[in-house]
Amino acid sequence: MNVKSLASRRRRVAVATGLVLALGWGVSAQASAIGPGAAAGKAGDVVKQRSGGKSAVAACSQKVLGVSSSKEPADSVDARHLLLTVQNTGTKKCDLYRYPLVRLGDGRNTARVIKESDPHPGVPVTLAPGEEAYAALLVNGPMDEYEAKSITLSLQGRAPGSSVGRPIDVPMPVETLYANDFQRVTYWTTAPGFALDFIMSK
Repeated sequence: MNVKSLASRRRRVAVATGLVLALGWGVSAQASAIGPGAAAGKAGDVVKQRSGGKSAVAACSQKVLGVSSSKEPADSVDARHLLLTVQNTGTKKCDLYRYPLVRLGDGRNTARVIKESDPHPGVPVTLAPGEEAYAALLVNGPMDEYEAKSITLSLQGRAPGSSVGRPIDVPMPVETLYANDFQRVTYWTTAPGFALDFIMSK
């Protein structure tokens, strides 16, 4: 090996060593600037974003609701106008979504909703422990009727088309209801008078 080749090789090694050292100092300096606390903070932000910052209120289910029905007005002869009442008997808040899915007796369909009865479109009704919510139910209209000896209520979930828990058997306000496909139901609300306004004139 000649002297010229040896000198050239030594220069290449020196340059490579210098680059390694420079890169090492750069990485070290960057790590020092960021610090372990900053890295941990970024990880914490990701977790916070995924969890939404705090836990959401759960949807109400049959496990925490007490349910009843009553004629409106109470002394009416024909039970055409009913007020459905649910109460949160649990220990935590829960959300009621949209409107109850109500089936009278062996009816083929659930009661259709009165769309304009939604007081706050897209916003669930949140019930604290002990609080109540209401939905008004019109049992029939000018059509052929069938006898209904039961009221079944199902709750909707957070996502449209979803359901929560099992259907609830609602205590009957009278022995027999005379229903038909004209039946209508309102959205959930905490103001019973507001709900009844949509059915009492029908």
